[in-house]
Amino acid sequence: MIELNPGIYPMLYSFFDLYGKLRLDPFSQQVDAAIAAKSAGIAVLGLGTEANKLDEDECTAVITTVSKRLNGRAPLIVTIRGETPDAQLTAAKRALDLGATALLLQPPTEPISETELLKFFSKIINALDCPVGVQNAPQFLGYGLNDSNLIALAQKHPNFSIAKLECSALALEPSASALKGTTMVFNGRCGLEFTDNLRAGVQGLIPGIETIDRTTAIYNAFIAGELEHADELYADLLPVLTFIMQGIPQFLTYGKTLLAHRLGIEIGGSRDPWLKPTAFGLDCISRYATQLGPLPI
Repeated sequence: MIELNPGIYPMLYSFFDLYGKLRLDPFSQQVDAAIAAKSAGIAVLGLGTEANKLDEDECTAVITTVSKRLNGRAPLIVTIRGETPDAQLTAAKRALDLGATALLLQPPTEPISETELLKFFSKIINALDCPVGVQNAPQFLGYGLNDSNLIALAQKHPNFSIAKLECSALALEPSASALKGTTMVFNGRCGLEFTDNLRAGVQGLIPGIETIDRTTAIYNAFIAGELEHADELYADLLPVLTFIMQGIPQFLTYGKTLLAHRLGIEIGGSRDPWLKPTAFGLDCISRYATQLGPLPI
């Protein structure tokens, strides 16, 4: 089993053709970019991959394509969705068979009580023999667990290895402190508050891949103790992150467009619901792409 280490695990985007068909080649290009940037690993089928718009066969194709391209060079985190524990277990076991290293569970789309959500996650984690985590993102998913229930999962399940907490660094710090030594805490939010998240105790981030060269450089500088340099690198990138991360629809439209510019990928079509880009927004992304330059692959 490939070891899951702290670091940056970029979430890959889904690209579609003009008829809405999923394109698989861009996943391979994104894997190459992540490997070139020396990211700790890769993540797929989260909000950034628009997994809610993909059917089971397409999800299988995504995992298969990414795992094959990775070829054991880095760990692969796969987000798991489903309305029941049994449905998520089926998806989880399929992902593991296809090459996933670790799994990140999302709550069901129909809200349930926090007590029931704790039981929901616990049943799944208990049935799996691999690193498992949860995406706790009330802002984006509508609800989630409080700190005490996250800690309860960590105490009950030795394989509860990841907590992806989509929140501010200030809100995240108590959880990171409480889970230290048992569970790796990650944030997402495209990399906003990057260095403050690291100061708050996160072990890494799961941002979009459009700035993977810069986010990896920030992380490496911080871990090397070059805190002032890390802050400078983050300050330079902040206008880009702020523009992109104004909610999930804007992130999907403009983060993906920035990546397309930097990797030379045709943007193609989309699947609804989709935020149509504006001329001003595209001008901004073009300027940011020029500033950042091409992504090495």
